Parts: sequence; structure tokens; C-alpha cells
Amino acid sequence: MAERLVEASRQRRVKVMTAAAGSAGRVAVPLLLCTLLVPSRTYVLDDSDGLGREFDGIGAVSGGGPYFGASLHILKVEIGGDGQTTDGTEPSHMHYALDENYYRGYEWWLMKEAKKRNPNITLIGLPWSFPGWLGKGFNWPYINLQLTAYYIVTWIMGAKHYHDLDIDYVGIWNERSYDTNYIKVLRKMLNYQGLHRVKIIASDNLWEPISASMLLDADLLKAIDVIGAHYPGTHSIRDAKLTAKKLWASEDFSTLNSDMGAGCWGRILNQNYVNGYMTSTIAWNLVASYYEQLPYGRCSLMTAQEPWSGHYEVASPVWVTAHTTQFTQPGWYYLKTVGHLEKGGSYVALTDGLGNLTIIIETMSHKHSMCIRPYLPYFNVSQQFATFVLKGSFSEIQELQVWYTKLGNPSERFLFKQLDSLWLLDSGGIFTLELQEDELFTITTLTTGLKGSYPLPPKSRPFPSTYRDDFNVDYPYFSEAPNFADQTGVFEYFMNIEDTGEHRFTLRQVLNQRPVTWAADASNTISIIGDYTWTNLTIMCDVYIETPDTGGVFIAGRVNKGGIWIRSARGIFFWIFANGSYRVTGDLAGWIIYALGRVEVTAKKWYTLTLTIKGRLASGMLNGKFLWTDIPVNFPKNGWAAIGTYSFEFAQFDNFHVDAAH
Repeated sequence: MAERLVEASRQRRVKVMTAAAGSAGRVAVPLLLCTLLVPSRTYVLDDSDGLGREFDGIGAVSGGGPYFGASLHILKVEIGGDGQTTDGTEPSHMHYALDENYYRGYEWWLMKEAKKRNPNITLIGLPWSFPGWLGKGFNWPYINLQLTAYYIVTWIMGAKHYHDLDIDYVGIWNERSYDTNYIKVLRKMLNYQGLHRVKIIASDNLWEPISASMLLDADLLKAIDVIGAHYPGTHSIRDAKLTAKKLWASEDFSTLNSDMGAGCWGRILNQNYVNGYMTSTIAWNLVASYYEQLPYGRCSLMTAQEPWSGHYEVASPVWVTAHTTQFTQPGWYYLKTVGHLEKGGSYVALTDGLGNLTIIIETMSHKHSMCIRPYLPYFNVSQQFATFVLKGSFSEIQELQVWYTKLGNPSERFLFKQLDSLWLLDSGGIFTLELQEDELFTITTLTTGLKGSYPLPPKSRPFPSTYRDDFNVDYPYFSEAPNFADQTGVFEYFMNIEDTGEHRFTLRQVLNQRPVTWAADASNTISIIGDYTWTNLTIMCDVYIETPDTGGVFIAGRVNKGGIWIRSARGIFFWIFANGSYRVTGDLAGWIIYALGRVEVTAKKWYTLTLTIKGRLASGMLNGKFLWTDIPVNFPKNGWAAIGTYSFEFAQFDNFHVDAAH
């Protein structure tokens, strides 16, 4: 018998290595059927003593699509609040108290696209910032609890009424203070509107103090359904567990989508449950669709940051995601028998309670799985043999599918490769795996796994060196113009009903007060566009100041910062003001003044500004005539083009043109 097992093992080893290797070369992934052959540690997978916690799914802050690639279970979107939220601003559905518009921004479109791909995807809404009218002059959303709750509930109801989208969960205030009374008011208002099914996550920050608050307040405990923590380092705390609530890593990852990022993601997807009993992990973010030089460029599961070329990259974290998402669903349960491997790594197992079993094994090394945060204490992973014994209702399983990923060395690298299935007919539910560093296995009864194929993406191209936009869009599909990235303020397509001429359709900055901010928004509004490497360029734009006396607008080049760093942006900024003055500054804040003077400018009139930057000199024109020339500009050497306003004020822009070809 021993000879027969050895021969069977040898044949299977050859078959599996052949299946895995393909054209890339040999990979040693022997799947052995008998523990007699090698020394190994045994891990029992058993449901005889009941099951662990219910699995709630894997998601991202934007995503979706079943049995193809990432196959996410959860899409978490920002409830736009007009403020800077890391890489730009997202418009609110209520800029002003009596204003409601449920077609602004891209989140509605994104949720509908996700639902097309996965009708069962879970939808979560969370505010980062709030429109200024809710703060009543303070940078605080809890001035009027009922008003803020009403604002959030209108977003949920608008999602259903205008887009037929059912929001499943709603959060409080991303990574900022919570108010216990507000949470209770929000719960009551949801119930009053018949939205009992919408559950509350709190507090999208740390485990404390929300966990202790819940243990001390029975009404708060009842109002909150999920404790969501950000970047928990795979660990939860005693108080959180004592609440008996679901525990989620409601934001995690945010790491460069290299193989290092894939290793980080693979490790935490398992260990968030093994170490911290977290039943959902949500990545920030799904798709890097923002200029790469903004904060956290490519910190996503995949990259699509060139709408002008259509180029995209399906990065390795997508296929690491698939190891879990394609073979589980929310409503499955973890087994109690999960844990760490003897020589490093971890394993989890989940079941649907109907006979299906999925096992995910990861051996990510410390060197190749460091997330951007928090600090990762050193650990060691080395080659090992692991024997798994199926017991309880799983003891009769006869066949298991095998999916495999190997990160790291390109000659040994495989992403989501299907290997030969495991037959357990004569093994008594026992199989052994040889595990190396930086590997990921999914062993499952499900046969629905698929590594989706897709056409070769268009080639990557830089942003066009000559670019024009006259904003002449009668019925825009999106509220914002393509390629402009608002960094403070909100710039939207606008129609001047009374203007039947050249400026009937424009781009308008629509905020008239500072929002309740999440980040350090600038005091000025600004939208950037173009190629960060641009050095020599000419920017021309028609501008219209709407605010008499105090209003002002600018065009700019070589803008070197955005996102959460926008307040400190440098560049060459050419301003005109309604009080009849102009200014040239080396920064957005206006501290570095290159030139200033008087000019015939007033509000409620169109002007054409032209800014030319070449080498170390810059010049500016008003209505085709030089206003200032050959001002020395030594820093920065490159950056984006931009438009904006002096304060949170209404202003319009038209016939934007940039030429960086010279």
C-alpha cells in the first residue's frame, strides 16, 4: 500500500507541477495525499462543535463584479460633502439648505455599475465632509443633530428614489469624532422613514472610545450594528468583543498595488479574522483613478488613471482578492478551527452550511507584506508541510479545487492559477501541502472560480500636450468636466439662461461657504488638470467674477501639490480681483508675491487671462495685452495647470486652453 501511495503522490506531483508551470517555468507545488510521506504539522478543519462568526464580505471604497476578478461583495462610497477627502473633493447632493440634486458626482453611477455586475453587492455610505450650511459657521457637523441626520437620510432616500439603489449600511463621520446622541437620532430618523433595514456602522476610526461608549450606554449599543475600525493591524480589543457586535476592518490596505501591496492584502484578509475576529475587510481604495502624483498614488487594487488614453492595469491585489471573494459569499460562516501555521502564515476556512467548504492559506513573509500602516512587528515564515484533516460534515468531501498565487520573483510568479483538483477518495479527508514563502492557496468545493480574461488595454499615453474645453455640454452625463480634479471647492457644468452668446455654457465654482472639512482644505478653491511633468506651457481661460468688490479668480501653472496637501501648493498663480487689482504669486495661499498692481477689472464681466511659463520666466496677459512680463520663477520646475477662486465664491470659467507642446 505504501508503494501505491508513493507512486500516486509522485504522479500527482508531476501533474500539478505541469499545470502550474505553463510557459513560465517550473514551480514546486506538490499536493500530497498521505501524511506518512513527509514530516508535517496537522490542522483539523471541523464543524462538529459549531461554527465561528458569520462572514460579511470583502469590499473596497469603490468596486464590484462577480466571478471574473476581484468579485467584491461590498462597495463603500463617500457621501459627498463638498470637502477635500484625500485626493479631491466630492460634491454634496445638498450644497445649500434648500438645494437637492441626486445626480452630482460619480458615486451614483458607480453604485449602479457595481449592481449591474453583482446585484447582491452590499452598499455602504459614509461622509468624510459635510456642506458648510450644516456647520452654521463651525467646523462641526453636530450643531443640529436632527438637521445632519435629515441630510444623511435624504441621501439614502434619494439613492432609492432616483437610482433604485438600496443602501445597506451608513457610517457617522470618517475618522473623526462621533456624537452618541447623533447616532441615536440618526437611528430614530431612519426608522421613522421606514429604513429599519439600513444598519449603522461606527465609528470608522479606532476601536476606542466607541466600544467603551457602547458598553456604558444600552441605547447606543442597540443603535449600532457594526463596530468599524480603520487599519487595525489585524487585531481588535477586548471591549469591542464584549459588545457582541460584528467587528469590521471598515478601511484597510491603502498600500501601493505592487506585489508588496498584494502580500499585505493577502495577509490581512486572513489574519483580520484569525487575530481579531473581523468578519469584513474593506480596502481603500478599489481603483486609482486620480492623478498619480496626488497623495497615495496607485494605493489601490488596480489602476485606471488615464481616461484620455483608456489605459488601465489589473494589479496583483485584484487576484489576491479573488482567492477569497470568488469562493465565499456574505452569509457563509468561518469555522472555529482557523489559526496560524507553525512556520508562519495563516489559514481560514468558511462554509455555506450546505456542504461547501473554502480554505484560504497564506504564507506572506514580513519583507513582502508590509502595509502602509500600521507598523508590522517582525515575524518569520519558512518552508513547511501542512497536513489538513477534514472532519465533521466535511469528512465525506471527495474532490477539492485548487487555486494558487505566488508573489515575488518574476520567474516563479503566478497569479490566481488553477491547479489540478485534489481527489480525497482514499485519503480519509486528509491532504498535505508543501508551502513556500509568499504563497496563497484556495482549496474549495466550489467549481465556479474563473480568472477572467480581458482585452489588452490601450497603451499608456501622457496627457495631451494641447488641450481645450469650451464646456458646451447641453445635458452633461456627469456634473463635473472631464480631467479636472477639484482640490478645494466644486466646479460644475453651468448654463447661463440669460446669455445666448459664447458663454451660455460654462464651468462654475458653486460653493459659497467653506464646508465642514475632513482635511486641511485651502482657503481658496482650485481645480487641477494636466500632466504633472509639464514645465513650459501657456494657459488661456475666460473668467467671470460674480462677487463684487471682494471676488477674485486665477489661472495657474506648475502647481506642485494637491489632495490633503493642497494648502501648501506652490506654482505660478495669476490672479485678478473685482476691486480692480491683479497679483502674481508663487503659492496658492498668496504669501509669495511676485508682482501686483492696478487693472481695469470688475465683477459681472468676462475677461481672458493668459499665463505663459517658459524656463525661469513667466508672463501674463489680460484680454490679449501683456499685463506683466518676464517675472523670474525658479520653483517649482513642473506641475499641473489649474483654475480657481480667491475664496468660497461663485465664479465662472470658459474656453479653457492649455498648450504644453512648446
